[in-house]
Amino acid sequence: MEYPKFVPEGWNKVCNMMTNEELNTAYKNNEIIAGIVKECDSNYNLHIDFGNDIKGIIPMQEVEAINIDKAGNPNPNTCVNKVNKIVQFKVKQINDDDVYILSRKQVGQEALNWITNDLKEGEVVHGIVRNIRPYGVFVEIGGGVVGLLHIEDISVARIKTPLERFKIGQKIDVMVKCVNKESKRVLLTYKELLGTWEDNIKAFSQGETVEGIVRETEKNKNGIFIELRPNLVGLADYVDGVDYGQVVNVNIRKIIPEKKKVKLVIVK
Repeated sequence: MEYPKFVPEGWNKVCNMMTNEELNTAYKNNEIIAGIVKECDSNYNLHIDFGNDIKGIIPMQEVEAINIDKAGNPNPNTCVNKVNKIVQFKVKQINDDDVYILSRKQVGQEALNWITNDLKEGEVVHGIVRNIRPYGVFVEIGGGVVGLLHIEDISVARIKTPLERFKIGQKIDVMVKCVNKESKRVLLTYKELLGTWEDNIKAFSQGETVEGIVRETEKNKNGIFIELRPNLVGLADYVDGVDYGQVVNVNIRKIIPEKKKVKLVIVK
């Protein structure tokens, strides 16, 4: 599978030691490189230490291409929060004293152009979980660009919180569900990467007993939905004494391919 050139900050291994030759090559080739922010100074410039007594500076105006004010500056807290974090940048300029002026903004702008011109629905991209809210997960997909993965697009099995599936900093692949070219907003989906009903049912046989996770109990007590896999849910007859999230043993009473249904019995 071919992925786009943009990957989230921190996806690739960062080399803490770079030579002048390597940095000069990155400058000539307009390459995206990454480093760890060592300091944010009083003017909100970010400092990168490449080792070998080689220093790089990301001026405040070059820190961000997204969520900036009319003057093109990011919120100062954005700069402060980058300390000890991995950031991507390009070498914008080389000073006479061999101090490298870097730009994270250039990478972000290219990523925004990528969204506008190249990113397509159905495309699979790398992502890193940056924030988790009750309604969904914010996933960086490259160049500081963040897409929203709604909770209903995480799996076929309904969950109460995305924390049941993900943690901050986790690396995941996601599929692009929708791209708004004007607002440059991206909606993502995850469940499409977990296999179809037909794919998942192959692991199970009628009559066997397996473990499942209680996901939903119908209010009218007609049944209990059991997750066999994130994208495979069966319905068991209602019994008392089981709670959401509980692991239970279930017998697969019947598999109905034409209706994509699985009938289960909870085994106590």
